[in-house]
Parts: sequence; C-alpha cells; structure tokens
Amino acid sequence: MAQQTITALYDRYEDASAAVGKLEAGGIPHGDISLVSNNEGDRHAGRTGTDGTHVSADTKEKAKDGTGTGATLGTVVGGAAGLLAGLGLIAIPGVGPVVAAGWLVATLTGAGIGAAAGGLGGALTGAGVSETDAHAYGEGVRRGGTLVTVRVDDARTTMVPMVMDVLEQHGSVDLDQKASAWRADGWEAPAAGAAPTGATDGRSRVRAYPGTTSL
Repeated sequence: MAQQTITALYDRYEDASAAVGKLEAGGIPHGDISLVSNNEGDRHAGRTGTDGTHVSADTKEKAKDGTGTGATLGTVVGGAAGLLAGLGLIAIPGVGPVVAAGWLVATLTGAGIGAAAGGLGGALTGAGVSETDAHAYGEGVRRGGTLVTVRVDDARTTMVPMVMDVLEQHGSVDLDQKASAWRADGWEAPAAGAAPTGATDGRSRVRAYPGTTSL
C-alpha cells in the first residue's frame, strides 16, 4: 500500500515528544510514528527502557561513541504503552549516539545489516525522503536535534493535515534555514541526486513525501 512519509525536526526533545503524544491521542498508531534524538553526553539517561540496564559494557560504549552499527539498548519499536515507552539507545555512524523508537528504527537495525547500510540518511531515503532532505535531517540530529517521522497510508490520507498541524504547532524548525546556517558554519552536505525536496503545502517547518511503498 502506498503511503506518505511526513517529517519534522526539533531543537528540543521535549517539543518532539509532546508532538508524538498529541499524534497518538489524535489517532495515529504509535507503530506509524518514529522518533530519533541526539544522545550526546547521555543527555537522555533515564528515558530509555529498563532493558537498557542489562546490556554489555561494550555495547553501551559503542552506542556512546557512535562506532556501533545498529547496536541497540532496550526495546526500540514501541509497545502497547505508546511509542516513547519503547525508547532505546542505538549508535548511528555519521550521527553518533541517539535514543530512538518506532518504525524507522527497524530499517536502521533490521536484516542483520544495521546502520552500516547508509545510516539515518539511508533509512530516510528508503522511506521516500529526498536525498537532500535526508542529509539535512541527519545533520540536524547530529547537531543535537530530534527528528519525528510519521507514515500515513492511503486509507488515512484525510489525517495528513492534522499530522502536519501537530508537528508544526509543537515547534518544529525550518529545515532550509537550518541547513543554510550549517553550510555557513562549514557543513558540506554529501552530493545528492536531482530529486526535489519534500512537499511543504505552503508550510516551512514540516515536509511530506508522497507515494512511497509501505515498509
């Protein structure tokens, strides 16, 4: 089934998590929402699942320094209690340590390949996000941000405006403005294809990528 992928980047984890809660309350299944947040300095200590206390020291160290290829702490897919109840720790090459939950995490860590298959940018482009935007979102997370992605299938397309409203109302940032500032600061985005950036429907702080195949 075809689906849209809707994305928004936040400077603050608290804003992103509030948006996730509002989306779930609005009827979006937590299985269709994903959150990835920078965890430099273990800033999210105490937010991950209790399973994280039972992993090896080596796995924890790889997650902290970003050298792991999809190493996970806790349950990252999300459970009956909601998406954020399944928050776990993973290491993404090129981004570093993050806390994450939801469907996008499965593309990062699944099939025995892990994050080495292209990291966050590869997972996003696999979900239909343009290469240009995927690189920018990855840089945003690397610099301390939190990315929320929502997938909406054909049966729920009427919910797309609500999803975009919620993501904007909770303080998502303007990706183009951020990317321009990063380039001025010396960031060089990897070469990307000619695919256009995501549709904004007149919005500056949330994007949608239609017509992808359900994962």
